[in-house]
Amino acid sequence: MSDRPYVLLSCAISLDGYLDDTTDRPLALSNADDFDRVDEVRAGCDAILVGANTIRRDNPRLLVRDPSRRAARVAAGKPENPVKVTITTSGDLDPNAAFFATGEQLVYAPDGVRAPGTVVGTGERVDPHTVLADLAARGIRRLLVEGGTGVMTEFLTAGLADELHLVVAPLFVGDTKAPRFVHDGRFPWDGERRATLVEVRQIGNVALHRYLLSQSEVDRHWLGVAVELSRRCPPSAGAFDVGAVVVDAKGDVLARGYSRDVDGAVHAEESALSRIDPDDPRLGGATMYSSLEPCSRRRSRPRTCTELILAAGIPRVVFALREPATFVDGEGAELLAAGGVEVVELPDLADAVREVNRRLL
Repeated sequence: MSDRPYVLLSCAISLDGYLDDTTDRPLALSNADDFDRVDEVRAGCDAILVGANTIRRDNPRLLVRDPSRRAARVAAGKPENPVKVTITTSGDLDPNAAFFATGEQLVYAPDGVRAPGTVVGTGERVDPHTVLADLAARGIRRLLVEGGTGVMTEFLTAGLADELHLVVAPLFVGDTKAPRFVHDGRFPWDGERRATLVEVRQIGNVALHRYLLSQSEVDRHWLGVAVELSRRCPPSAGAFDVGAVVVDAKGDVLARGYSRDVDGAVHAEESALSRIDPDDPRLGGATMYSSLEPCSRRRSRPRTCTELILAAGIPRVVFALREPATFVDGEGAELLAAGGVEVVELPDLADAVREVNRRLL
């Protein structure tokens, strides 16, 4: 089991980046269709976390609303609703709050702090690493974080978020005293490293932006794109179907390719690299995503894909499946590593590559 759960952050903001206004009533930033989307996301998580200020201000119930989704959770051996989690430094929480009304609640607080619910001491202060480690030990694999500003900021600046669902509502709050999405801080996603936008969806009059934040999830996304590209390969009885994507440090695609896309002998990595200027400075920070381990031996061209990657100066290669010994004994991963390239293998996507190439395996 992982040392921490998968962490998904979810919130709705105004066009000027606020979570709410300064009135006594919560500001309606979303709509019924988006609330149903969030309900579906909740149903797929093991726990939901909000900060103590969110409980005091919004009094959320944090339940799965749809009966069929609750029934599906029970049928899968889970409780009807995810575990409810909060973080507090003072313990100043109303035991009659909706948060404590039903289900299981975990309250993380410094040692000695008393509060309603099941209180878990975290030492002198509440550290998100400690919270996630304890949740993992309790079997929580997927955590949904729904607010507020302080909690969002802590998870983001600590680099502990894997995914962000950000819904933007078409209105302005225009009040600097209102709560913002995050506080000031040093975030990992600035300058050369940026979050990876994987979806933009209109939901009525709001827009959902879905970002991947952790490198592992970014790798899985782009490797999945490479696998889908491999499904386009013209049929061949003597070569594997492979897809490749080259992505720069900012998350922009430099090129895509797949086996035999321009001629009957070209390999996926070779095809992608042929579409990039060899002097493009972005290659020095790029990642090559290939569904299959880059070749280290071939007869159809004078240079292997391993040699082409090394010559291009690409510092990082991610693939799903080692090259099977159907045609040659490959050692692309070893040669790349010996050349100073960071090599990452994601075998959880290997079955998809085998399925594409099942005629040869």
